[in-house]
Amino acid sequence: MKKLEAVIQPSKLDAVRQALYDIGIQGMTVSEVRGHGRQKGHTEIYRGHEYTVDLLPKIKLELFLPDGQADRAVEIIVGAARTGKIGDGKVFLSQVNEVVRIRDSQRGDQAL
Repeated sequence: MKKLEAVIQPSKLDAVRQALYDIGIQGMTVSEVRGHGRQKGHTEIYRGHEYTVDLLPKIKLELFLPDGQADRAVEIIVGAARTGKIGDGKVFLSQVNEVVRIRDSQRGDQAL
């Protein structure tokens, strides 16, 4: 099993979610987060005062997938979230040793 974490632009959430649904992936956790990478934020002027916005709004997706679906899910997310500009985001894959469904104690891929 794999844990897939993707940090994407908020405007790309609907496209990414729909693309994942289209290949049969429905279970995911979506969080609103803030952060920055190379873009390092920007400055804005509000009521005549300049201030720096260095933590930009992002969306974090977390999915737990069977090994066979992980690579396809990465391709789908990258394709749907890419604008070609700095700040598009990142995808992280981690190995998961075990998952247990609380409701009925099922383990492994059946618990997903």
